[in-house]
Amino acid sequence: MPLIVVGADTPAGRRILDGFSRDGEVRAFVTSPEDAERLRSSGVKVALGDVSDDSHVEMACYGCFSAVLVMEAATDDRERSFARDSRSVVESWARAVATAGVQRVIWVGSEEPPATRTPEVAVVDPSAADLSARIAELDRAGSI
Repeated sequence: MPLIVVGADTPAGRRILDGFSRDGEVRAFVTSPEDAERLRSSGVKVALGDVSDDSHVEMACYGCFSAVLVMEAATDDRERSFARDSRSVVESWARAVATAGVQRVIWVGSEEPPATRTPEVAVVDPSAADLSARIAELDRAGSI
C-alpha cells in the first residue's frame, strides 16, 4: 500500500525520498511548486497544498497505509494559513491521517508528537545518518 511523506520539501523529507526505494507507490506532500515538479519528474506522486490545512493533508493521505510526517514542515519559514503555531499544525496532521485511515504514522522530529488515533506510531530523529533506511525498515515491518 502507498506511503506518503508530508513535508517532502524539507531537507529531511528530501533525504527520505532521495534514498527511498520501494516496490509500491510513494507520495509526497509539498508546499513548493518547484519541489512538486522535481518530484513528479522522478516518478513520485505529488500533492501540493498548505501543510496547515488538515483537509489538504487528509485528502493526500487517503489510501495510504503509512504516513511519514516531517515535523520541520510545521516550523520552517513556509506560509501556514490555517494554524496559529507549529503545535497546531502537527495536531491537525494527527487528526488528518487518522481520518484518512492511515494505519502507521512515522513522525520525523525531535519534539514529542501529538497523540493520534492511528494504530501504529513511531518517532525517528531527523538527524539520523540512516534516516531513509530507518523509514523504509519501519514501513516494511509487520508491526511497530
